[in-house]
Amino acid sequence: MAYWTKIEFENAPAAEKEAWLKKLVHSLPDGFSYKGLAAFERFGAALETGIFLYEDCEFVFVPGTAATLGWEEWRDGMDEATEAEFRAVLNEYDVEDGTLFLKSLMSPVRNADIPPMLVERHARSIGWIEVSEQDEEAYDYEDFHEELEKFKTSGYNEYTCYNSFKFVREQDGVRCYVFDEDLTYEGFVEELSSEGFALPTEDQWEYLFGGGCRTLFPWGDSFDYSLRVKYFGNEDGEKPTGKNGDGGYDLEKPNGFGLCFAGDPYQYELISGETSYLLKGGDGGAMLCGGSGLLMGYLPAVSPYYRDPYAQELEWEDLFDHLSIRRIVVLK
Repeated sequence: MAYWTKIEFENAPAAEKEAWLKKLVHSLPDGFSYKGLAAFERFGAALETGIFLYEDCEFVFVPGTAATLGWEEWRDGMDEATEAEFRAVLNEYDVEDGTLFLKSLMSPVRNADIPPMLVERHARSIGWIEVSEQDEEAYDYEDFHEELEKFKTSGYNEYTCYNSFKFVREQDGVRCYVFDEDLTYEGFVEELSSEGFALPTEDQWEYLFGGGCRTLFPWGDSFDYSLRVKYFGNEDGEKPTGKNGDGGYDLEKPNGFGLCFAGDPYQYELISGETSYLLKGGDGGAMLCGGSGLLMGYLPAVSPYYRDPYAQELEWEDLFDHLSIRRIVVLK
């Protein structure tokens, strides 16, 4: 029996589920292997599913389902703290109808058929090619090695020279990248397709992020002010260190599907539109930089249905410092 749908998959005994997942490898693009079952739970959503490996990257199986997506009205309404901050923002911008204002920033309510798919657990940056210090590409930039030596002795975790090169500090040392000036959206999608992958559509991405939640955020209609987030101190006024549950930022932790998102309004995820690309998961930090505060500043990063109204005005090359992709394999 094939366990393609959410109901079929969730109701299958663990042994049968795992046997089926192991067989699924044979219908995947070359290079996939099965790692094992894992259980995930967050914000009331839970799934025990299979983890697959492809070139050291983890993918999870997400079964298909019918889902209602988009936002147009409150389900539970805001708590006192959220409403107070939201009202202050509305007053600042002379907005009378808060619900109508939010609705204008969200995707419309609609029904969608979500196919079964394998989904990359962690999004990856694009537009950059990893190089070593000795690679020929590194010598194309006269400041590369000078800035690299400065970076090694600095306290920074990342340094970027716009559309040229960047350095990222990791536990095993410093990783170096140079800008891929020849990358185009069309070429990138074509390369993905040739390898058996695709980008999520807006319907698919919203479901993967929020699990089909009918609230403004995956956890409800009120902002959770106990969350540890980037750019704001926690309740003790301290900023955490580490990532993904190791004393780090709460929005980076796996969701109910086992997927990890940036939780960073400065970052976008690239998704597939009907005629071109779309951007989800952030607004480039526009509202946060504009002084909108925690609630509105993080709305683009934590509401699955948020649409950046200015995203299409951005040039493709200007996105790369703030852009990541999440590969999927749609199963049939």
